[in-house]
Amino acid sequence: MKRVCFSVAMAASVACALPVAAQNAAPKSFPKPLAEEPIPNVLTLPEKYPASWIMVHDFNFMALADGRGAVVDVADPVNPLKGMVSIAQFGNVLLPRTKAEIYTAETYYTRLSRGERTDVITIWDKANLKPKGEIILPGGKRHQQVTYKNTFQFTNGEKWALVSNFTPAQSVTVVDLEGRKVLSEIDLPGCSLIYPTGPRGFTTFCADSTFSTLQLAEDGKLASTTTSKPVLDLDKQPLFGMPAMVGQTAWFVSYYGVVKGFDLSGAVAKPVAKPFSVGAAEGGAPEWRPGGWQVIASDATGKLYVLMSPSGREGSHKDGGTEVWVLDPAKQVRVARIPLKGPAITIEVTREAKPRLVAARVDAVVDVYDAESGAFQHTLGNTVAFNPQTLSVID
Repeated sequence: MKRVCFSVAMAASVACALPVAAQNAAPKSFPKPLAEEPIPNVLTLPEKYPASWIMVHDFNFMALADGRGAVVDVADPVNPLKGMVSIAQFGNVLLPRTKAEIYTAETYYTRLSRGERTDVITIWDKANLKPKGEIILPGGKRHQQVTYKNTFQFTNGEKWALVSNFTPAQSVTVVDLEGRKVLSEIDLPGCSLIYPTGPRGFTTFCADSTFSTLQLAEDGKLASTTTSKPVLDLDKQPLFGMPAMVGQTAWFVSYYGVVKGFDLSGAVAKPVAKPFSVGAAEGGAPEWRPGGWQVIASDATGKLYVLMSPSGREGSHKDGGTEVWVLDPAKQVRVARIPLKGPAITIEVTREAKPRLVAARVDAVVDVYDAESGAFQHTLGNTVAFNPQTLSVID
């Protein structure tokens, strides 16, 4: 104890012996102090996001009630996270081109994971990321699953939203986003998922290998249904459910690497040309196949990007891939192969003048590549999301 007191006394005496100016002076090597910031200090985002910004849907498997959507600048490796909105409990997100808003379809319980259930569409202000309204969805039937873009979609020029339901009977709720009200519910026996078709309709794929296109009347109720002949080979060429959009053509890829296109511009969906293969390559053990969650993307020129795994086998369609193969659907050929830094489950391509390929890896790391050359640019690490499940371009 005496030694401690002696040390303190010695330190005090040395301090007292120094001139006041010397005591207050900071070493020259110290950086200048930061300017004081006002508290609170809330920044706003531009209503029109830059082309390098995307939405990373963080599914947050360890806390599903706390899912979120991260607004991320993939061109900024230092400070990529620009903001965040809630996407609770197996939620979905829609990013309109026509409004400065973001829409999320969410589920809440009064006791967090139990109690009274409320399904809701939340409307967020795009600049300050604050909720500005909500629309209650009736029946407690909103389809809850690992986030899938085609369970929540626009139609009617982004004035309406279509919400997939599962009880396990399947249906779609039509919601007027501008009027903030539910318009109708349409049964989909034996069919699922939503692909906007024509000015005011959608297409859904069915278990009997057909698809149905449904057109809606001005009041949001069902006006007509057109069912195709069987066009899908569900046993030999099942399709990944999230397509890459080129204009109003939806490009799907099968578990075995066959690419199919559907024209969704008219009153009825129509297959485009002949299906074609992504191709083959050496080095697959046993063979190259598409694999991951969001496995196909497109760029502004119409090229397609497919996430590929060298370990293609039964059940490998969810494992993720180590390369991205670039396809020209007009010529039906592969034009490039892009090796990835690590296995990824989801890819997206920005709409910049020089597009970037963004890959969300199985370890939650997000990497960025030059989409034209395939060169690795930088990594965002795992700083923007715990579980980056889907990626969306923000127009």
